[in-house]
Amino acid sequence: MSTRLDALFLKARAENRALLIGYLPAGFPTQQGCIDALTAMVEGGVDAIEIGFPYSDPVMDGPIIQAAADTSLRNGTGAKEVFATLEAVAKLAPTVVMTYWNPIEKYGVTPFLAQLKAVGGSGVITPDLTIEESAAWITASSEFDTNRIYVVAPSTGMERLRRVSEATTGFIYAASLMGVTGTRTSVSSSARELVGRVREVSDLPVAVGLGVSTPEQAHEVAQYADGVIVGSAFIRLLQDSSSPEVGLEKVRELARELSKGLIRN
Repeated sequence: MSTRLDALFLKARAENRALLIGYLPAGFPTQQGCIDALTAMVEGGVDAIEIGFPYSDPVMDGPIIQAAADTSLRNGTGAKEVFATLEAVAKLAPTVVMTYWNPIEKYGVTPFLAQLKAVGGSGVITPDLTIEESAAWITASSEFDTNRIYVVAPSTGMERLRRVSEATTGFIYAASLMGVTGTRTSVSSSARELVGRVREVSDLPVAVGLGVSTPEQAHEVAQYADGVIVGSAFIRLLQDSSSPEVGLEKVRELARELSKGLIRN
């Protein structure tokens, strides 16, 4: 199996740099506004896109993303809108969906994967799906040549890291700290340690998320990880801007600044 995302990580590795992965929940700030913002991210230098499937009980999401997801849900965003967003932006860059398990189960595993593939998606991040409950998902995602991306945390032990790595394709999502998403003044030192432990058990690319928001932080993470995931910082710009046009320009500029620091020293 090889997806556009797999090819992108190989290309970045050859160029001695990390990928910049930008996140937004579908339907935020509006359906079209989300597509416009993701487009602006790519124009600024984002390499791959992560689209959030808004959910009413987001255990991994911090207040910034929760507020954006609430806006999205009030806008009536569901599976149809998530897939429409994916279809609109997948032509621009490799795109994955970040979703809790309940929406997949509600939609149906096979129909979900079939629709994801039909609209050009590369993979799915499932933060609350455990390895023990993954047998059917592993089988189905393999049949549809879809990257299945699991999340590991600093608390994850070595044996579990090994098991997660064996089940993952595409990349391993390394949560930089124990807690929820959000912008922070520094990236936890546990992120580097966690990536190092993943390297002991897997050759898969590792992307770091949770807390990366500045060019300096992105540069720091790029020295040891294969991907840098940024979400809350983009969302906050859209939330705080005086107009949609101003927000898009700020998103484009942040992507431009973040992307400059991804070459490894």
